[in-house]
Amino acid sequence: MNKWKGKSKGTILGYKIFVWCIRNIGIRSSYIVLYFVAFYYFLFEKKSNKYYKYYFQKRLNYGYWKSKISIYKSYFTFGTVLIDKTAISAGLRDKYTYEFDGIENLRNLLAEKKGGVLISAHIGNFEIAEHFFADIDFECQINLVTTDQEVTVIKEYLESVTVKKSNIKFIYVKEDMSHIFEINEALSKNELICFTGDRYFEGSKYLEGDLLEKSAKFPAGPFLIASRLGVPVVYVYVMKEKNLHYHLFARVAQNVKKRDAQGLLNSYTQNLESMIKKYPLQWFNYFDFWDDID
Repeated sequence: MNKWKGKSKGTILGYKIFVWCIRNIGIRSSYIVLYFVAFYYFLFEKKSNKYYKYYFQKRLNYGYWKSKISIYKSYFTFGTVLIDKTAISAGLRDKYTYEFDGIENLRNLLAEKKGGVLISAHIGNFEIAEHFFADIDFECQINLVTTDQEVTVIKEYLESVTVKKSNIKFIYVKEDMSHIFEINEALSKNELICFTGDRYFEGSKYLEGDLLEKSAKFPAGPFLIASRLGVPVVYVYVMKEKNLHYHLFARVAQNVKKRDAQGLLNSYTQNLESMIKKYPLQWFNYFDFWDDID
């Protein structure tokens, strides 16, 4: 069994290569490098290949060859998302086009002036969401609640090449629960709280829900907290499409009762499943998500 350990794929060298390529040969030309990088992962990342084979064959019911091709395409797509994130942060935002689907849900949420909760997932490229907001005069502080143990040197490097500093603040989950006070303070300022709801790691509290017709464990924190705050909850995803184009989806959680964390989780998994089926290559959880592989 291989569960998520709190660190994502990627190294400082990889990001430096991306930045060099973007600056010297352009974004589209940088994608060409990914054909070779994706092929390397396809050949040598045995564990990830095994988990993705399960995902495509068992959860999406793909055939053998379609699964093989999809594994390679998934690595390639992940690389393009990393390049895009780096390029946009480095000041090349205008090279991309953006499409808004449900943005009125975010505007309505803020109009209530009691803050709100966004829940996303490790699908698509949510980390560039704030760059969408620049197109719609969306002046609001976003607070990302995270247990992420990502190597800080990568974050520091990306900040060093970023033209416009991020408007996102991080609230780190702490054992003494002091992050709850930070969340309440942010909501009192009509700010947005954002969680990712799809990565449980061992030792933390969890809830179980069905995704793609199979039960999986999800982190309890986002759903327990969001269901108790009494503020609107919106599911937000930023999905990559063709020709340097991105599509933002914002959907209000429907028919969820206060303090019903399980009900909120069920609503979330239904919404997430619809996004996975629409963009199957952009599900970037490279581990035994369903805990169903020997």
